[in-house]
Amino acid sequence: MSQQKVILSQQLDATLKEAISECERDMIFVLADETTAKCCLPVVSAFDYLKGAKVIIIQATDTHKDLDSLSHVWQELSEGGATRHTLLINIGGGMVTDLGGFAASTFKRGINYINIPTTLLAMVDASVGGKTGINFCGLKNEIGVFNNAKSVILDTEFLKTLDTENMLSGYAEMLKHGLISNAEMLNELLAFDIEKPNLEQLQRMVADSVAVKQRIVTEDPTEKGIRKALNLGHTAGHAFESFALKHNPVLHGYAVAWGLIVELYLSAIKTGFPSDKMHQTARFILEHYGKMNITCDDYPTLLELMTHDKKNTAGIINFTLLGGVGDILINQTATKDEIYEAFDFYRES
Repeated sequence: MSQQKVILSQQLDATLKEAISECERDMIFVLADETTAKCCLPVVSAFDYLKGAKVIIIQATDTHKDLDSLSHVWQELSEGGATRHTLLINIGGGMVTDLGGFAASTFKRGINYINIPTTLLAMVDASVGGKTGINFCGLKNEIGVFNNAKSVILDTEFLKTLDTENMLSGYAEMLKHGLISNAEMLNELLAFDIEKPNLEQLQRMVADSVAVKQRIVTEDPTEKGIRKALNLGHTAGHAFESFALKHNPVLHGYAVAWGLIVELYLSAIKTGFPSDKMHQTARFILEHYGKMNITCDDYPTLLELMTHDKKNTAGIINFTLLGGVGDILINQTATKDEIYEAFDFYRES
């Protein structure tokens, strides 16, 4: 897989111009969803070198990260005359960068693309690491490929347009990065006021968070080993998210935050994660994210959803657990009773 350049930008106009100059291109298309088309697209549309770019708009929210939206992008590229030498710029949250990256990776067997994430979640997670894809048959990211963007441009100025819920959604992934990194990073995250953020401090924290992911992804680009560290909170989290799709959809980061509670509990009872740190993290999550109302009757459905997780092997549910902050234990398993006990802890917290 080709190397991916992640750029922390202070001046988007100049940064994007340089990133485009490094890409083969005969045409430029820009992909946005309905939300970023209003809030963020006008910023880049004003740049002189994008005056002739063709714009593709898709519907917003993760419920539209599907075959219909993907087909629409392919169709717009085809009818717009795109070739194997065309460049696609994805500007938006993780839904746009995931779907746009997959569209670029498959159109004409692959064209170059650049990601400009505009949400905190996309900055620290979705747009970095080369995972692209769509939801399918009610399952998160069921279809996709690994393929790096040529460049990922991070500009925290876009966060000024973001509401608190979407800030929190991205912050859950930063919490995960802190948990798999070190106590100093985690403690700063747990003490930071994410609902009234200092953007200057947040920009540095974003850079630290991205550095954690970049280090792991560089070491294991296709998730054969240590990259599974990034799955902490996601086995249970994706089950919560898929369950919510059928009832009342939730933001990805909220599901991951709830998944962290479940998997930190499993870490505490199975691999020795400190109970005090588990409770401290759980308190932070519950204070800021609330929780999904589930009952014991929902456990079998959630367990069934977990069996569809892409990290599983031969039907065995695989977890990434922790022995302590930064002490990563991949390919861990748990019994049904242990998983149900973790759900109990989540419900009763």
